Amino acid sequence: MGGPEVLQEAKVDQPRPGPGEAVVEVAASGVNFLDVYHREGRYSLPLPFTPGAEGAGTVVEVGPGVADVAVGDRVGWVEIPGTYAERAVVDSSRLVPLPDDIGFETAAAVLLQGMTAHYLVKDAYPVQGGDTVLVHAAAGGMGLLLTQLITHLGGRVIGTTSTTAKAELAKRAGAAEVILSSAVDDLAAEVRRLNGGQGLPVVFDGVGAHTFDASLASLRTRGHLVLFGAASGAVPPFDPIRLAHGGSLTLIRPSLADFIADRSELLRRAADVFEWVRSKALEVTVTGRYALSEAAQAHSDLEARRTTGKLLVVPDAAAIGRREETQS
Repeated sequence: MGGPEVLQEAKVDQPRPGPGEAVVEVAASGVNFLDVYHREGRYSLPLPFTPGAEGAGTVVEVGPGVADVAVGDRVGWVEIPGTYAERAVVDSSRLVPLPDDIGFETAAAVLLQGMTAHYLVKDAYPVQGGDTVLVHAAAGGMGLLLTQLITHLGGRVIGTTSTTAKAELAKRAGAAEVILSSAVDDLAAEVRRLNGGQGLPVVFDGVGAHTFDASLASLRTRGHLVLFGAASGAVPPFDPIRLAHGGSLTLIRPSLADFIADRSELLRRAADVFEWVRSKALEVTVTGRYALSEAAQAHSDLEARRTTGKLLVVPDAAAIGRREETQS
């Protein structure tokens, strides 16, 4: 556990599937703040472990009793550690079959954050047409997806970003207003100014410690704070009476695992996400690809907020080179 430097590439034995498991040849793995939390020990896993909890690839072997998938199937998965690897062992009941028109990189880039965005806007707080919503870090991978979905559902997004370049990205994703968080002394006051002096029905906050107070202060009476991450660190303990003093506010700290607890719900959310991608309601932006040996750099770039969109770890380093040559 520690900083990005603790991530080390290592050779291990070829994985073999146990009962109910499948071995998947990993084509791409999504990079998420969840991986950072695991690395830091904020969400503890037995040591040593292989990071990464979102991936896509091809089933190459199945264990006894597997009925959900077969060798050769194209699949994706989330919330299963071990995707920064050439091959991973996955509980077959947690594998999502990929439609023919959804590529591996798209699946690895959109499943975890797409299904997170799905439950946030459908369940944690069902966004209605006409709602004005605050989305922190609106140019990040999660923020861009949330901004697109809220706009698709008829909501109006006020986003926060750290730079003007990121603000332009958020606006292209549909944000009606973008606040440069470094340029205002009172973020909540600026939010209210942009909303006609009124507080908001909901704030989606994946930043945590640095934005928590402003998020609460941006809400109207009986508003909802959906705290779904802690990119800037965990929120310190606080007295719940603050919620009453703020106007009978509610706070939820949800987790994706609880919203894809059974296979039918997992497949339903994944199908909706794929349909949103297909219809262009969600546009997936992959902005960085890293070889397995570069996983530490991927974490450094993510934590330093040097990136926008989605980052991937791609086991086939040669493929990265071929894509970079094509793009240059």
